[in-house]
Amino acid sequence: MNKIIEQIEKRQPLFQKISRNIYLMAVKDGFLNAMPVILFSSIFILIAALPEVFGVVLPVVLSDWLWKIYDYSMGIIGLLVAATTARNLAGSMNRSMPKGKVINETSVILAAIVSFLLLSTTKADGAFDASLMGTEGLLSSYVSAFITVNMYKFCIIRDITIKMPKEVPGSISQNFRDVFPFSFSVLAAAVIDLLSRNFIGVPFAQVIAAVLSPLFEGAESYFGLAIIWLLIPMFWFVGVHGPSVVKPGLSSALYGNTEANLQLMRNGEHPHYALTENFGNFVGELGGTGATFIVPFIFIFLMKSKQLKAVGRTSVVPVMFAVNEPLLFAAPIVLNPYFFIPFIISPVVNVLIGKFFINVLGMNGFMYVLPWATPGPIGTVLATGFQPISIVFSILLLAVDFSIYYPFVKAYDRVLLAEEAENAEKAREEELTGASVVPEGEVALAAATSEGSATVTTQEYPANKKKIDKEISVLVLCAGAGTSAMLANALEEGAEETGVSITASAGAYGSHYEIMSDFDAIVLAPQVASYYEDIKSDTDRLGIKLIRTKGAQYIELTQNPKEAIEFILKEMD
Repeated sequence: MNKIIEQIEKRQPLFQKISRNIYLMAVKDGFLNAMPVILFSSIFILIAALPEVFGVVLPVVLSDWLWKIYDYSMGIIGLLVAATTARNLAGSMNRSMPKGKVINETSVILAAIVSFLLLSTTKADGAFDASLMGTEGLLSSYVSAFITVNMYKFCIIRDITIKMPKEVPGSISQNFRDVFPFSFSVLAAAVIDLLSRNFIGVPFAQVIAAVLSPLFEGAESYFGLAIIWLLIPMFWFVGVHGPSVVKPGLSSALYGNTEANLQLMRNGEHPHYALTENFGNFVGELGGTGATFIVPFIFIFLMKSKQLKAVGRTSVVPVMFAVNEPLLFAAPIVLNPYFFIPFIISPVVNVLIGKFFINVLGMNGFMYVLPWATPGPIGTVLATGFQPISIVFSILLLAVDFSIYYPFVKAYDRVLLAEEAENAEKAREEELTGASVVPEGEVALAAATSEGSATVTTQEYPANKKKIDKEISVLVLCAGAGTSAMLANALEEGAEETGVSITASAGAYGSHYEIMSDFDAIVLAPQVASYYEDIKSDTDRLGIKLIRTKGAQYIELTQNPKEAIEFILKEMD
């Protein structure tokens, strides 16, 4: 087992390189920016669709109004993602552009929108047909964004522009400078659209869907689902945010199949697609990557080591809402050979069972896009239309995950018990000689306070006597704004307790570009630490302190408000 871990660890630089690919990051961040629209539309679609599950027929006027809101939000998500993806990709490219050469991020948004419309819309009987502007047009979103930003980069680096006299105001000159890249971007999309319609007879959006449909069909199979939810925890196990690496290329299918399932239900047919966004969230990633929903309960109620009991109590609530970083880094699970097999096998088993329930036992495929933080069993019941079989399915998943995790957790628990017994003996010896048990500056993750209970304790940082002349504002970034909120809350609580003038906010990496200039310091959670060099160029330019944290250290700070304050003061010194 250790040899397997060593081989995986050797390839960690490759995994980090993949996760830092600017195109994958642009797709991920583009969806993150559009997520409020997706969640907003989901509220209205639930209100419109769920009454039908219970045999309640809404008035036609109300139903039409609710579906109109959905159509004008989720129905244009492809257009919105084209704009947000282009903007994020332009921002990433600007970090490596030659000095004095900058891609206009507002202009690429406009060009990407026009390009997307050319690639995804058509006219039927003389009327504007917007049927491909939603999830069916997502692949066109990526193509239009990638073409646009690269065309801008090409023109700007080679100075292909209209130069105005220096007397012309800068805002007007910028508009003229963008004429050529804007025109070339849109013309490129127009040529692609022309070739598609003349040689294949369909809009470009449908060509891409036809070409990639065998891939999506393969991903919808038992084997395809198993591979997807094998790769996601494999990446996470070596400290790379797996969903950010694997899911961007599947986003079209994940959201498109969700909408397809809903339409099948409305037409009286069985929603049979398994590969959907919430199927991944609530089945393959039940309780977070690695299907860890049941793990804190195993720690609390069935394990004897004080460390696992403490970690279980600390992580149980976050994990219920799919924020499992406290568990991953405090247990730890990441790069822990005892958890390698259950962490990557449980998600695979879950999705295979889910596929069987949908295709063989008649359970509905997931029809709604619910917030990813919805507790998995509840989300499964909601997103499948309150079927009794979905309740049975949720209970079965918890039982299966328990049976997979328990033997490995028990083995790890025995090791920790032996270590704790050894440490307790050493502590007694050290106490007799007057020596310190905990080395200076090191962290004691779990320390017993009484039989059957434990708390997380730390060695104090050296007291920071520096006076703060002004308020320090801190932005904490993680992958999905989950654990970052925990540390931000700890900092706010610590500031109130100590009287130190520090304010803190939380965010997801990728959504920070517009707001980062408002902060004095940015703290990177361990799961986004691989982006350190990417963001450092921005923080250096803006004069912001960039702080990188490690796994156990980060989780510890979320649980110790005063320690979190000392940490920030020490780093700012």
